[in-house]
Amino acid sequence: MRRWCRRVLEAALLGSLFFTTGRAGEFFVSPAGSDRNPGTKERPFLTLERARDAVRAFKSGSRRAAEERTTVWISEGTYPLTRTFELKTNDGGTPGNTATYSALPGAYVRISGGRMIPSSLFHPAHDPEALRRLPDSSKQFVLEADLKSMGITDFGDQKQFGFGTPVVPASMELFWNDTVMQIARYPNRGGIALGTIIDPGSTPRTGDHSNRGGRFRYTDARHARWAGGKDVWLQGYFNYGFADDRIRVASIDTVRHELTLASPHIYGLASGQNFNEYIALNLLEELDEPGEWYVDREKGLLFFWPPGDIASAHVSVSMLDEPLIALDHISHVVLRSFIIESGRGIGVYIEGGERDSVTECVIRNVGTVGLMMGQGARPAVPGAVADDYTGVPVSREVGSIQSQSYVNTVWDRDAGKGHVIDHCEVYNTGSGGIILGGGSKKDLTPGGCTVTDCRIHDYDRRNKAGASGIMVDGCGNTVAHNEIFNGDMQAIFVHGNEHVFEFNLIHDVARNSNDASAWYLGRDPSDQGNVVRWNFFHHVGRPDRKWTMGVYCDDATCGVLVEGNVFYKVASFGTVYSNGGQDIVIRNNIFIEGYGPAYQLKSMWYDFGMDEIPYFFGEKGIYTKRLTESVDIKKPPYSTKYPLLKDWLDLLPDGKTYAGMRPRGNVIEGNVVFNYDETFRLVGEYAQCDYSRNFITHKDPGFVDAARMIFALRNDSEVYKEIPGFKNIPFYEIGPRKNSNPN
Repeated sequence: MRRWCRRVLEAALLGSLFFTTGRAGEFFVSPAGSDRNPGTKERPFLTLERARDAVRAFKSGSRRAAEERTTVWISEGTYPLTRTFELKTNDGGTPGNTATYSALPGAYVRISGGRMIPSSLFHPAHDPEALRRLPDSSKQFVLEADLKSMGITDFGDQKQFGFGTPVVPASMELFWNDTVMQIARYPNRGGIALGTIIDPGSTPRTGDHSNRGGRFRYTDARHARWAGGKDVWLQGYFNYGFADDRIRVASIDTVRHELTLASPHIYGLASGQNFNEYIALNLLEELDEPGEWYVDREKGLLFFWPPGDIASAHVSVSMLDEPLIALDHISHVVLRSFIIESGRGIGVYIEGGERDSVTECVIRNVGTVGLMMGQGARPAVPGAVADDYTGVPVSREVGSIQSQSYVNTVWDRDAGKGHVIDHCEVYNTGSGGIILGGGSKKDLTPGGCTVTDCRIHDYDRRNKAGASGIMVDGCGNTVAHNEIFNGDMQAIFVHGNEHVFEFNLIHDVARNSNDASAWYLGRDPSDQGNVVRWNFFHHVGRPDRKWTMGVYCDDATCGVLVEGNVFYKVASFGTVYSNGGQDIVIRNNIFIEGYGPAYQLKSMWYDFGMDEIPYFFGEKGIYTKRLTESVDIKKPPYSTKYPLLKDWLDLLPDGKTYAGMRPRGNVIEGNVVFNYDETFRLVGEYAQCDYSRNFITHKDPGFVDAARMIFALRNDSEVYKEIPGFKNIPFYEIGPRKNSNPN
């Protein structure tokens, strides 16, 4: 992985020999420098902050200087942060004259929110209490380090997080050679099934805020080892397969084999499904394999079973809760070729401004989101969720962004416009890869922000639901040429209008959950004009999880174009799935060997959703609010941009049902469906989809090399005969491209 990171950082810069050493507006930073130096190449600064202040002084020198290009060149080394490195309005550049912060050509520059732990601090574990609690098989391998002797006493707060609760910074995490280590857990692989539910606990989702933790009968005798533990946590799916949670254990009754949780799960507890399982965390008693660790917070002792030779390893812990870098209402700034790592919160935060660029960077090993554009939110009333939620926007934290967006679908998060994230790798993040925003859903003003040519993976180590590879909202943003993989739930989570998703390679997602997908949009019919085209989705979901989807148009999603995609081994409940949607066009795609139907549409209001009609369509229903108050579908710009939506809330002649309840305008045409046991499924009264010119076959239709997953069509493919006018899918252009413009 280090080799790949170095390749990312060097790819553009090593190709350029142009490098100046003394031009006005250039400053240099080095671990061997001093902040008393003038910041030249020969006498560089020591810190990023000193270089930033020198740029400020330079720009304030004259009007001409204020409009000149500035560059801060940073030498190889690690630059530790104890607070956010922030750039504000006056630190920016102008069109054509950017303010650039860049690694020197070929330099391996780390910007870190962590602390190194020297190998000399580790020695064989000898704390008597620890030796009593450690498994016998581990004692000879576990090392002990006194963190207090280094002045490390802030281990972070252990908090509940999950579906419906705020995203919070991680407590201290441990890294070995730039890889995140596993806090001691049980079991080491898989999960523990929830047993019989004795008391589901209170259910905040339905307005029960009595804060009563649930109680259930545990199914694994190992729980008896943890009885009396002070800070034991369970993480898993305690009711629905889309709603993860992490909850502290209040008590374990070893006589009755019952476990009581310290706080409720949003939906209350349930068991019986194959996804109703959990793992136990923060247990010294379960430190039983290489890579696991535990910290005694009272004594400040770190216990660690190293996966290799400690003497030659790079061991560190995360410390900084705040974003590592913040671009605060600043424009025309470039961050280039950094490794940004080891924070407990956000890697890079951008709010406001125009045309900032984060390019060729590696953002990794952070506790929440790798990169976030725009504000998050903070609940005004603790414990309130969904319809009960009230909150306020807040800068530099993720918090309750999902809940705030749910109650205010046109929330402008001040993400700025025209920002570009390109040729970056984002991985080992706790609560999502990138949160992309920009533009106004209210006014349908495009933001023009882009994530392109990035690799985003292993992005939900902590939160699952909502912690997508990329979350996008606002209006008119683009996600293109990325590779997104290794996620338990969504790869892409969508709010808003007129976004384009193209040339992305998305695979191995929605793996360990249910009611999850590779691409998701739902619960707001005014989220229109979104385009999903020329992407390659493969290995999405699992055959044994019955409710996974590829492209998921949930709860009356409307106005989506799904065109020119290749789907291979995607989803059990519908490679493309729609819950009661309208005006969804599925055209010119290739569907290959899915786990369920290629396409499924449920007329949900005439199937499972009958009891929910008042919640959605009533006088105070969420659709009523979203289509008449948040936006007005009968007035411009919505009435002119989306005229098919104007009658959506009109009563039908029966005086009981609404136009929006009946699927219409759905089209599936000119698609190739290869080796599916079931092709198209319509469920419920009034389910509607117009089918035409689809080629369904169990014979290879002419792929270049199906065994190697090269699903480009040969020129002599039978598809072109069976579907006249079928447009060639640019299969070889999918995924990240090499950077052809290093400067």
